[in-house]
Amino acid sequence: MAMPFKISRTIVSALTLAASVSAQGQLNGFPANPYDPFCAMACIRSLSSLMLDCSSMGQTIGMMTMSTTSECWATNTPYLTSLAWCMHTKCAEFNIPQSKLQRFWETDSTGQSSAGAVTVPAKWSYAEALANVKQPVTMQLKSTDMNLNTTSMVSPDVYLRQWNVLTMVQRETTVENSYGIAMLVTGFGLPILLTILTKIPIISTLTRKLKPYLIYPSTFGTYSVRPLPYLLGNAPTVGQSLYVLLFIILNIIFTCVGYQSRQPSAWYANRYYEILSFVMYRTGVFGYVLAPLVFLFAGRNNILLWTSNWSHSTFLVLHRWVARIFAFQSLLHSVLALYIYKREGMYDMEVVKPYWIWGIVATVAVTVLTFGSQLFVRNAAYEIFLISHIVMSAVVIVGFWYHAYDLYKWMGGYHIWIYCIIAVWFGDRLMRVARVIVAGGPRRAKVTELGEGYVRIDVPGIRWGAEPGKHVYMYFPTLHPLRPWENHPFSVLQTTLLQAPTTRSSDSHSQTSEEPSVPADVEKNETLTSHVKHVMQKAANRPSAGLTLYVRKSIGMTKYLRASDSLLTFVEGPYPNNSTTEVLRCDRLLLISGGIGITALLPFVSNHWNVKLAWSIKESARCLLDDLEPMLNTIPDKDVRIGSRLDISQLLNEEIEAGWERVGVIVSGPGGLCDDVRAAVVAAGKLGKTEFELEVEAYSW
Repeated sequence: MAMPFKISRTIVSALTLAASVSAQGQLNGFPANPYDPFCAMACIRSLSSLMLDCSSMGQTIGMMTMSTTSECWATNTPYLTSLAWCMHTKCAEFNIPQSKLQRFWETDSTGQSSAGAVTVPAKWSYAEALANVKQPVTMQLKSTDMNLNTTSMVSPDVYLRQWNVLTMVQRETTVENSYGIAMLVTGFGLPILLTILTKIPIISTLTRKLKPYLIYPSTFGTYSVRPLPYLLGNAPTVGQSLYVLLFIILNIIFTCVGYQSRQPSAWYANRYYEILSFVMYRTGVFGYVLAPLVFLFAGRNNILLWTSNWSHSTFLVLHRWVARIFAFQSLLHSVLALYIYKREGMYDMEVVKPYWIWGIVATVAVTVLTFGSQLFVRNAAYEIFLISHIVMSAVVIVGFWYHAYDLYKWMGGYHIWIYCIIAVWFGDRLMRVARVIVAGGPRRAKVTELGEGYVRIDVPGIRWGAEPGKHVYMYFPTLHPLRPWENHPFSVLQTTLLQAPTTRSSDSHSQTSEEPSVPADVEKNETLTSHVKHVMQKAANRPSAGLTLYVRKSIGMTKYLRASDSLLTFVEGPYPNNSTTEVLRCDRLLLISGGIGITALLPFVSNHWNVKLAWSIKESARCLLDDLEPMLNTIPDKDVRIGSRLDISQLLNEEIEAGWERVGVIVSGPGGLCDDVRAAVVAAGKLGKTEFELEVEAYSW
C-alpha cells in the first residue's frame, strides 16, 4: 500500500498550486469575468465618458480617469434610464436572467467596484430605472456626442467598439492565464511525473539504460561542478538541459500563439497595436505566473525534494534558468509598454502614475537579481550577493503587488500569484526556523583543531545523521557578530559511527573447577559486582550521540573557527542531497572521495553490505586520515592514497571485470574530481556491461 499512497500524494502535490488558484474564482477565465455580462458592461462603457449635468471630476482607476463621480451617476436620471434601456435592449438576445442584470446593476452601474472604485448605490434598482422609461426611447446618440441630457440610446458605433474590446481583452486574459497555468503545472509537475514513471518496471529499465546518454553527461565538455571558463556559470547536465529547453520552448510558443483581433476597438487604433498590446499583457502575466516557481526551486524546503527524486543541486540549476526566463518576460513586458505608450503619445501622462513607478521598481529589481547573481559575483562576495538577493526579492514582491493593485485593484486575480510567492518564500523561512527548533535550538559544540587548517566539530545530543545523502546548515553566530545569520551547508556524520567497534572480551570472572569453592551467596555477589563494573566501563567508553563535521577552513565564516569546548551553534536540517533509493539498491557501492569530501561518503558504509572506498588526500590532510582511522579500519575494501591521484577509469574497470550488474558510484570532493568521475561513468556506462548509478555529492551552489 505504500507505493499507491506515495503516488497519490505526489499527484496531489503536483495539482495543489493550480487547484488553489482556480478555486479562488478571481483569476480571469477561471472562471472570473469582470465584464460579465458583456452586453451590460458595453452599455456602461458607452455611457461613462459622457458628461452629465452633475459631472466635474471623478476617480482615476489605473489608466482611466472618469469625468463623473459615483454620486453623480447614482442620482442622475438620464444616465440611469439610458443605462437601463441599453441593458434591456442589448442583453435581450442573450437571455440574461433579470437577477443577473440586477446584481450587475448593484455592483457596476455607478462604478466598477471590482476595479477598486468607491461606489454609491444607485437611487433606483434596475427594474425601477427601467420602469421610469415611460415610452420607447427614440433619442439616438452619435459617436461624436459629449453630453447626456435625456434618456437616449447608445451610439451603435461606440457600443460595437466597447463590445469588441471587452470580449477580446477577456479572451486574451483567459488564454494567457491558461498558458501560464500550463507552464506552471509543467514546471512543477514534471519532476513528480518523471519520478512516478521511474517506478514502473519497464520505464525504469529503459531510464537506467538511457542515463549515460541523456541524464549524466554534461552539456559542455566535462564541466559540471567546475565552473565554465571566465566564471560564466555551471554547465547543466544533458538531463537538466532537456528540462530547460522544454521550458524555453513552452515560453516561446505560449508567447507567440493564440492572439485574435477584433476591430474597430475602443482601445486600439488598429490590429497592429491591439496584438502588440496583448503581447505586452501576456508577457507581464507570465512574469507573475513564473515567479512562484522561481522562489520554489530556490528553497531549501522545496516540496519537490520530497515528492520527486531530483536533487537540491538540480533544482538550483533550474532555479537560475527559470529565473532568466522570468526576467526576460518581465523585461520584454516593460520594453513593449514603453514602446506602445511612446508611440501613442501617452508616456508622459502614464510615467508619473503609481502603477508605472512600481512597475519600474520591480523591473529594476529583477534586472539586479538576474545580473547580480552570476557566478563571478557569488565567488567575489557571496554574503553581499546573498543579502542583496533577499532584499531585491522583497522589492520584487512589493513592486509586483503595487503595480497590479494600482492598475487593476482586485481585477484579474494578479494578487493570487503574489500570495503564492509569499506562501512559498515565507513558508520556506518558517520551516528553516522550525528545523532549528526541532534540532534542539542553541547548542554548544566542541571544536578540535586537527592541524593544517582542518577542524573537527562535535555537536552532542543529536541522534540523527547516520542516514546517507544528508546535509545540514550550521550557524555559528559568535564567530562573526556582524553577520550572525551566516550559515553554510556541511555533510554530517553521526558521532557514534566514528568509534571503532569494541570486541567482546571473555568474562574473566567465570569460575573453573580448580578455583576454591566459596559459599553460593558470596559467589553471586562477586559475579554481580564484576558484571556491573564491566557494563559501566563499556558505557564510559561508548561515544555519546551527536553530529560530527569535518571542516577545512576557508575565506568565509570557517576561517574564524578555533579550538573551543563551548561554541554556540545552531543546526538546521537535515536536508536531502540526492535521492539514495536507487544507489542503495545496487549490488556494489564504489565511494570515490577527494580530501574533505570523505564526510559525505562515510554514512554509506554503514548502510550497504558491499562497499569499496577510494580516497585520495594531500599530505597536508594526513591529520584527517589519522582522526578517521578507527572507522576506516572497519572498511575491508579500500584504497587510500596520500599525495597521489586516483585512477578513475581503472576503478570502474575493476568493478566491470568483477561482474557486478549494477554499481552505485558516489563521488564527493573537488569539482575536478567530481567532473572526472561523471565523465568516466558516462563512458563506462555506454559499454553496456555494467549499469552504473551515479550520485554527485557536491555543494557547488
